[in-house]
Amino acid sequence: MRRIHALLVAASTFIATQAVSAAEVHVMISGGFTAAYKQLVPQFEKATGHTVVTAYGPSMGETPQAIPMRLSRGEPADVLIMVGYALGDLVSKGQVVADSRVDLADSPIGVAVKAGAPRPDLSSPETLKAALLAAKTIAYSDSASGVYVSTEMFNRLGIAEQMKGKARKIPATPVGEIVASGLAEIGFQQISELKPVAGIDIVGPLPPALQQITVFSAGLSSKAPQPDAGGALIAFLSSVQAAPVMAATGLEPKVK
Repeated sequence: MRRIHALLVAASTFIATQAVSAAEVHVMISGGFTAAYKQLVPQFEKATGHTVVTAYGPSMGETPQAIPMRLSRGEPADVLIMVGYALGDLVSKGQVVADSRVDLADSPIGVAVKAGAPRPDLSSPETLKAALLAAKTIAYSDSASGVYVSTEMFNRLGIAEQMKGKARKIPATPVGEIVASGLAEIGFQQISELKPVAGIDIVGPLPPALQQITVFSAGLSSKAPQPDAGGALIAFLSSVQAAPVMAATGLEPKVK
């Protein structure tokens, strides 16, 4: 009887331990890291027994899907994966645990056209400028790459006024989809966000003199219901094991 009782106690303890260790991790993530994330999360779930629940949206902006707007509505979040400086803003507001931040990867901006369309010359800022002046329609994102293109790059090229009538910001939709549909001749977005879109040709990255690298970072929400499991996910995403997947999706991993 004592042995049976001991086995029952041991079994109950094991089941309780499993229930505690297998957590539901809520993640909010912006587009540039999504392709790598979707490949890596199943590996994490298999290795840990945790379940990951994901909400997608831009790192900034006022669309309902934007991560700051989701947080303002009180949506649950353990881990935030987003543009580094936007995550930094949330750290300064006390919404992200400061020492939990980890920089995951760099993401260069790319240029796309509809599949089969003539490709603009990206060999220099001058050739890109000529292509933009010749294009009738241009699209850029409502996140970090689009902010740079519209507020800095156009100014640096001296064509900000000419772009006002034909370049537009695309909220909460991949720019590649707008290009693929023919609604824009040229599209700008991070290469990692362009790669998953069918019906476009990625011409290449911006000329080096114009390139703006976006850093994607992860951090724990200050209100994380599952901080330990969330921390384990961040550790996995920043591991050597995750680096090849990031590279294959157009990112430049911080850990190689």
